[in-house]
Amino acid sequence: MTSMRRRLLVWLLSSVLLGGFAAAAVVFYQARQQSTEFFDYQLRQLALTLRDRDYTVRELAQALQGQQDLDFVIQVWGPDGRLLYGSHPQIEVPAPSGTGFSDAVTTTGRWRVFAIWHRGLTIQVAQHKLAREALAIGAALRTLLPFVLVLPLMGFLIWRLVGREVRFLETTARAVASRSPESLEPIEGGMVPDEIRPLVASLNDLLARLGTALSQQRQFIADAAHELRTPLTALRLQLQLAQRARDPAERDKALETLGEGITRATHVVEQLLAMARQDPAAQAADMKAIDLAALVREVVETARPGAEQKGLALGLDSRLDQGIVGDRTALRALVENLVDNAIRYTPQGSITARTYAGPNEAVFEVEDTGPGIPEEERERVFDRFYRGSAAAAGGSGLGLSIVRRIAERHRGKVELASASGGNGLLARVTFPLSPP
Repeated sequence: MTSMRRRLLVWLLSSVLLGGFAAAAVVFYQARQQSTEFFDYQLRQLALTLRDRDYTVRELAQALQGQQDLDFVIQVWGPDGRLLYGSHPQIEVPAPSGTGFSDAVTTTGRWRVFAIWHRGLTIQVAQHKLAREALAIGAALRTLLPFVLVLPLMGFLIWRLVGREVRFLETTARAVASRSPESLEPIEGGMVPDEIRPLVASLNDLLARLGTALSQQRQFIADAAHELRTPLTALRLQLQLAQRARDPAERDKALETLGEGITRATHVVEQLLAMARQDPAAQAADMKAIDLAALVREVVETARPGAEQKGLALGLDSRLDQGIVGDRTALRALVENLVDNAIRYTPQGSITARTYAGPNEAVFEVEDTGPGIPEEERERVFDRFYRGSAAAAGGSGLGLSIVRRIAERHRGKVELASASGGNGLLARVTFPLSPP
């Protein structure tokens, strides 16, 4: 049973019926008990009424003459146990064994009897059990009449109320179904019940995040198309120049320029692919325990020949002996981007890559002696395709954006500051330490 409406109706109606039947049973039992107690009271009062009058036995018989249709049997017994009077001579009720209430069994069935002494006589009033039961059950059934009338009404009201409340879910479902990538307006929640309001708020939050992601995706595609158009156009022109070259030297120079353009275009495409892999909508890779210090060491050793070719001293300061949990491929891209940026934008001097443990965090730093980044631009350089005013040619403007995306995926943080010597840039990334 998957319908919420059906489940609610079944459970609510079942609960009402069970509760109604239980209440009816209790009321029926109590009403029957009260009726029985009332009939006993009647027996006693009738006997006391007869006792309080100064009738002789003959006068009593004359007073009760013609009352054969009474539901009660009235008897008067003498001190010697002889029946002096009986209102229904055809009905035999045993002589009383004592005063008060008792039950008597005769050939006509069971009787409820009350006996009392009066001036040496025993007045006994009896009532048949079947008559009492019939009257008691009738009275009890009359008390159940409101339940018989109310239960169907309650079932109808529950059916209408459940349908009315579930209608809000159907309205919300239609509102969600009407949304499209071009129309992601929030769902109105003014008349929504409090229990459904968190669901509507979550859907609106999802629609807002989806709208932001789609907007960023469209902007990314537009920026990527713009960034790729320029190098591809340059490649086409360089190819035409190589084809029109008149001598081998001119052709070799054109082909060399064409190769450099292909290298730059390849770098842009690789960065775009790296950015797409770190997009929030992309499927997250399985996180595993990573030795960050060893990973940084590998990247530094790989990048050392390129740094030495530019005359830069690439150093490593590794003081981290704990790992982190993350995606190795993504973390390697983060380290490579920071080290590559330092090598690319540092004309001379040195570069130092560090790893150490902070308070409950692992820290990775790259410090260079390059021109640095002005403080007012340090936040903007994380935007896609933004290149600072002092940036060298050949960059794609995606490296730091990729670094921030990867850090956020790993619950980390990226900061840019001035180098310790005053000149250069210090890029610091902090990650939560993996559990022991």
